[in-house]
Amino acid sequence: MAAFLARRLIQGFAVVVLVATIVFFLIHAAPGDPFSSAMDNPAVTDSVRAAWRHAYGLDRPLPEQYVRYLASVFRGELGLSTSRRPVADAIADALPNTLLLMTVGLAAGFGLGILTAIAQARRVGTRADRILGGISLAFYSLPDFWFAQLMLVTFALWLNIFPTGGSIEVTSYDLLSPAGKFFDRLEHLILPALTLALLYFPIIARHQRAALLDTLPAEFVVTARAKGVSESSLVRRHALRNALLPVVTLLGVAFPALFTGAVFVEKVFSWPGMGTLIVNAISGRDYLLLTSAVIFSSAFVVMGSIAADVLYRMLDPRLRSDH
Repeated sequence: MAAFLARRLIQGFAVVVLVATIVFFLIHAAPGDPFSSAMDNPAVTDSVRAAWRHAYGLDRPLPEQYVRYLASVFRGELGLSTSRRPVADAIADALPNTLLLMTVGLAAGFGLGILTAIAQARRVGTRADRILGGISLAFYSLPDFWFAQLMLVTFALWLNIFPTGGSIEVTSYDLLSPAGKFFDRLEHLILPALTLALLYFPIIARHQRAALLDTLPAEFVVTARAKGVSESSLVRRHALRNALLPVVTLLGVAFPALFTGAVFVEKVFSWPGMGTLIVNAISGRDYLLLTSAVIFSSAFVVMGSIAADVLYRMLDPRLRSDH
């Protein structure tokens, strides 16, 4: 296992460096720079423009900018955003919020998807199976941005059940007790996390149902059924564990996919996470902030892939050899 992890970490590191390289050159290849709007302002003198470009190294040749940027990243220095705020501080503030939203949304989506798949597998071919399949297909077909807006309008504006946005109630959060702060965060978290769960559970349900239907005809399942094991116990205790491998693959790619795919959801619900940070960096042409955010995103893709491989090896003894 140690040799396997070492190989995967080296491969992952190479992938992150490659992604950082591609993103760096693509961003700099676009017309303009972070100060384009200010450069067109006649009130800004040439000396001020030159000072800005020099402060951010934009007056240097592009290969030199690239080498200097990689060197600073390896030293743990991500530079300053165009707002003069350290990029590391901006990411440190946004990343925990995204991880919280992703973890809750992913757990709820996987739980709902697996429960739906179990219900369908127990009633395969029946009306209940078709209805659940139709509901899953309907949610799968919904555009992320439109569905997030629908959830916001319905539950925050019309029904007034949840807050309209943000991660806390800014005006009163600091005055609340620890329990009050917990419930305030929970109240703001439920709606965006539920939105993500409803958007992603159909994928889990579809793959888990197919895996269960492939496992149920197996000999060990037939033997358990012949011994009188109930159908519900047969599915939950015998078939489900052996049908989890395809879902493990989804787990490895779902978290990084949610990490980037939640951009729309975070923007709609004004959730102060990486999605909102990336959108603002794109609109402001903030090279350093955007590049660093993409590097973190690619690192999550790599970690998700490694985690999926490790879980595969834990669940399937045939894959535990390092050769």
